[in-house]
Amino acid sequence: MMLELACGQGPVCGVDEAGRGPWAGPVSAGAVILDPDRIPKGLNDSKKLSAKARAALEAEIKEVAIAWCVGMASIEEIAQLNILHAAGLAMRRAVEGLHVTPVFALVDGNYRFPLPCEVKTVVKGDSLSCSIAAASILAKEARDRIMVEMDAVYPGYGFAGHKGYHAPVHVEALRKLGPSPIHRLGWAPLRNLEFDFNSIESE
Repeated sequence: MMLELACGQGPVCGVDEAGRGPWAGPVSAGAVILDPDRIPKGLNDSKKLSAKARAALEAEIKEVAIAWCVGMASIEEIAQLNILHAAGLAMRRAVEGLHVTPVFALVDGNYRFPLPCEVKTVVKGDSLSCSIAAASILAKEARDRIMVEMDAVYPGYGFAGHKGYHAPVHVEALRKLGPSPIHRLGWAPLRNLEFDFNSIESE
């Protein structure tokens, strides 16, 4: 918690996003204010944790944190704003949704998004800050649940497995079925695949 303590007096939240890289689905962001006396053991970058560990930590974070919130930005907002600014929108929604107002936000990465408090960016912050790691876990778990739900709505793409990221089964499904309504049609990798976007976009 050294980074959090160095930010001075008042509540400090960690902020991180999940879902900037996938070809489909929303982008999510978590914001967490941890209790310095009740830090969950095993906090780390969500991508470095097993699904079982993430699920257990998500439950513990929600139980012991002073405040937490997850914000989302939709497919439509990603298309309108671009993925970077949509991620920033999700972060702002997460911070604004906290029931305790932070005086400082530690944000993973090197881009300073406008948030309703002072901001410090931290490269590889999810490995350096407990609160950023906690935020990354909440963001990923929330988004993963949405993609599992989308697997039932749009069967055949394998969303429950790859969560919208690049995977051979995902590429094959796109070539066979074309993109679904939750695919990010502006994504360059998608446009390089062998199916016709024009008929989809004109519907």
